[in-house]
Amino acid sequence: MNAVGIDVSKGKSTVTIRRPGDEVILPPCDIRHTRSAIDALISEIKSLNGETKVCMECTGRYYEPMATWLTDAGIFVSTVNPILIKAYSDDDSLRAPKTDKADSKKIAKYTLDRWAKLKQYGRMDEIRNQLKTMNRQFGFYMDQKTSMKNNLIALLDQTFPGANDFFDSPARSDGSQKWVDFVYTYWHVDCVTGKTLDAFTDHYHKWCSRKGYNFSSAKAKAIYDVSKELIAVFPKDDVTKMIVHQAVHLLNAASKNVEMLRAKMDESASKLPEYPIVMNMNGVGSTLGPQLMAEIGDVMRFEKRGSLTAFAGVDPGKNESGQYVQKSVRTSKKGSPNLRKTLFQIMDSLIQRAPAGDAVYDFMDKKRAQGKPYYVYMTAGANKFLRIYYGRVKEYLESLDANQTE
Repeated sequence: MNAVGIDVSKGKSTVTIRRPGDEVILPPCDIRHTRSAIDALISEIKSLNGETKVCMECTGRYYEPMATWLTDAGIFVSTVNPILIKAYSDDDSLRAPKTDKADSKKIAKYTLDRWAKLKQYGRMDEIRNQLKTMNRQFGFYMDQKTSMKNNLIALLDQTFPGANDFFDSPARSDGSQKWVDFVYTYWHVDCVTGKTLDAFTDHYHKWCSRKGYNFSSAKAKAIYDVSKELIAVFPKDDVTKMIVHQAVHLLNAASKNVEMLRAKMDESASKLPEYPIVMNMNGVGSTLGPQLMAEIGDVMRFEKRGSLTAFAGVDPGKNESGQYVQKSVRTSKKGSPNLRKTLFQIMDSLIQRAPAGDAVYDFMDKKRAQGKPYYVYMTAGANKFLRIYYGRVKEYLESLDANQTE
């Protein structure tokens, strides 16, 4: 048994190789993330006698190149949650040095102690990591889109107040929205009121045909009637037009990136084996489904339901000492904030849709009827949802594995 512990950081990794009985084959040494250095490490690992397993923390994105390189070389690689390594103690000393060398030795010892339970990093892990990266980019561009949207609305308050409320059509696949396209053409209230009703209706009709939107003469009249009562602060000139058009371009760019990522995330998630099971769950759609799978990752790495709820930070806390038992304890909130955000969005979808007979919605509705605060029943619903998710997905994946081995 050869345990290779790797403490990964940006640009380099610290490697230790140990065997049972505190035998150190390779003392802690730094390996640069270069082709020659990695090839030398691979040769060193392959020259060892006996079974070899490599273990590293899945910290940020730093570990992915090393995990991919070693896996492609045919070496067993396992990536584990940094919290597990942090909680693991490999000696009885009260001193806990925090250095790369000490961490690599600790990871190697962890590898020996958890030898039979380590799970191999594979192709599905690459898809999951890619999906997780896209989800983080999706969140980044969504924040940008929200910021750009608010900026455009603030400008319209000076040129065409309330124009953003004329339409509520959802974004198209290319990210465009009707109200945004409308204010690009009619960027100032005078662009509407400067025409007669018939002239504006005719112009609006041609605009709808050119942009591929539905036309309604009643809608045209409603817009015209509202516009006649509006007062613009900025004048209708080239400077105002430029400011509004720039804001529209920025919003469209952010919106386009969001929709592209949304489609790509669904495409990547469809390659995962649990995709059909997850997508059939209430409250999960083409957006939240891939986000959920991205943040949870491989459900098989969780030993029990409680491990998954703890990872999400929606597990009920405990506070007991002697005869004292606190009845109501806040949730740990030590897990993934991105997963909790996705879960709360799913719970919000269930509250809005109120699907009859859904176990999670019925549970939240019961808590709500008991007078529980919003955060309490939403967290309780997220906990129950994750437990159902764990049971269904794990059962499905185990059945797939059983069929493949037959």
